[in-house]
Amino acid sequence: MAAALTIKPTNAAIRRYYAELDRHAAHGVAQETALRTVFFDLLKHYAGQRGWHLATEHGLKDKAKGRTVDAALKDATGLPRAYCEAKDDADDLDAEIPKKFAVGYPRGNMLFWQPKRAVLYQDGEPVFDGDITRPETLAQVLLAFLRYEAPQARNWEGVVAEFKAEIPELGARLVEKIEAERAGNKAFVAAFAQFSEVIREAVNPNLADAALEEMLVQHILTERIFRNVFNAPDFLQRNAIAREIENVVHALTSGSFSRTEFMADVERFYTVLEDTARDIAGFRDKQEFLNTVYEQFFQGFSVKVADTMGIVYTPQPIVEFMVNSVDSLLRREFGLSLASAGVHILAPSWARATSSCA
Repeated sequence: MAAALTIKPTNAAIRRYYAELDRHAAHGVAQETALRTVFFDLLKHYAGQRGWHLATEHGLKDKAKGRTVDAALKDATGLPRAYCEAKDDADDLDAEIPKKFAVGYPRGNMLFWQPKRAVLYQDGEPVFDGDITRPETLAQVLLAFLRYEAPQARNWEGVVAEFKAEIPELGARLVEKIEAERAGNKAFVAAFAQFSEVIREAVNPNLADAALEEMLVQHILTERIFRNVFNAPDFLQRNAIAREIENVVHALTSGSFSRTEFMADVERFYTVLEDTARDIAGFRDKQEFLNTVYEQFFQGFSVKVADTMGIVYTPQPIVEFMVNSVDSLLRREFGLSLASAGVHILAPSWARATSSCA
């Protein structure tokens, strides 16, 4: 994708960028918040050629300290690929940059921008520091910034493509193993029957055995991801449905089926995924990243069942709107919040969302 990126000094987007800066200058506008919008519009234009999107006020690690970078460029999986901090010309970049790095700002692909100057760090080292009032220089630094590929990002893209191709076969093999154990593993048959009763009562009384088997497959494939990406070792204890499914998995492995041996073939995928997620700061960004990864599992394994049984995530913006709306109503009407004691969430419309096991 990087090879397809083209940025020329004569591009309309660059001419428009300079025209907007000139217009602001003519009206005496010199504040960072106004000027950075002009640059971010330019970044959005070229980042789109890479399939990236720009997120402003991106939270960094140790978010409790209130540290955010002005913008992050994220790929289609929500993985941050580049960061940008914008300043106005009155700021002293030579003083500001060390301060930002001292509190943990990323050095992998970090661009510090002013209308007249840009400083680019990659792999911890400064690779560009120059006057960007000339279109040729601006195009040069943008190309370097947007073409950069971190080693872990390249590794991640390759592993995702590889695993996406393998997931249909992997899921089918798991179904075969489950069917074999149902034929001869009495402990598993009993556990599966108990699980079926619980899930049908709690989720949907019309769920077929095939759908329950796919919930089991889904859990086996994703349990480790949720536990490790969100650093939640007590995930199984806190999630009731996941706990019920794990009981079935325990019975499943009491026979000839070995979960560890079966998953060994895709160990590399999980390792790279966990290493990649480790560099993502904040729960919300991890959730965005994981949403996309999760969908890729089941788009590859069982597209029809994923669609009909609801094995997809509600888009993050919709979830946030729903949660914020309910929280606002609670505060206004009852003086409570979602975190208040005695406040419970009922979601009957999710009855067909079998992905709730995750």
